[in-house]
Amino acid sequence: MVEALVAAGVTLASAGVVYVMAAARVVKQYERGVVFRLGRLRDDVREPGFTMIVPFVDRLQKVNMQVVTMPVPAQEGITRDNVTVRVDAVVYFKVTGPAEAIVRVEDYRFAVAQMAQTSLRSIIGKSELDDLLSNREKLNQGLELMIDSPAVEWGVTIDRVEIKDVSLPETMKRSMARQAEADRERRARVINADAELQASKKLAEAAQQMADTPAALQLRLLQTVTAVAAEKNSTLVLPFPVELLRFLERAQQAVPAVPVAPSPPERLPAAE
Repeated sequence: MVEALVAAGVTLASAGVVYVMAAARVVKQYERGVVFRLGRLRDDVREPGFTMIVPFVDRLQKVNMQVVTMPVPAQEGITRDNVTVRVDAVVYFKVTGPAEAIVRVEDYRFAVAQMAQTSLRSIIGKSELDDLLSNREKLNQGLELMIDSPAVEWGVTIDRVEIKDVSLPETMKRSMARQAEADRERRARVINADAELQASKKLAEAAQQMADTPAALQLRLLQTVTAVAAEKNSTLVLPFPVELLRFLERAQQAVPAVPVAPSPPERLPAAE
């Protein structure tokens, strides 16, 4: 009798262990569990941690709730100003409704990828080349709204969308390079012309100042001579100052001429 009770207890314990092993499930922190009982969706979504289901009756499907980074393959299209470009992007999204993500769409990742590609081609056709190159923030917002509208019904929320790269044809690249070079040359010419204008104004002011004050001109001449003479390997040739010649000429005209007295004739000795 005792042996039968022990055998029954061991059998029940073994069955219990087998049942627990078959029913036990572990949901990770970044996951949620969706339970189907006989093919029907259960209302309760299993939270992270240890949980149990009815073996052979319930089926637990786990859904990742982390933010997913999905690159969008490069899409080729024609912009509104008739330029052929290739644009690729990246989509960041996450599941906010695990039950909807499982029930309402077969594969929510594939659905989001296809919607992102079609939306990107649509954005290319509605935009101009300048917007794709310089106004990407506005295009990112428009692309996010286009993808998020159908994704909400799938229990998916679009976090953000970023346009990564815009590839242009080689002919367009060369045209843009020539245009940029022409703009740089034009700006350089404007800057040089402005510098020459300012320099000419300063030279005109200096010339007027020296014309009004001749002493300043002489002082500048002496400074230049001093600077040139400081070079040991230079040969300095100084012209005779014209002002000094004029000073000597005026001084000579101011001094009166002094008459020279004739010398007395010499007397010859008388002949003996």
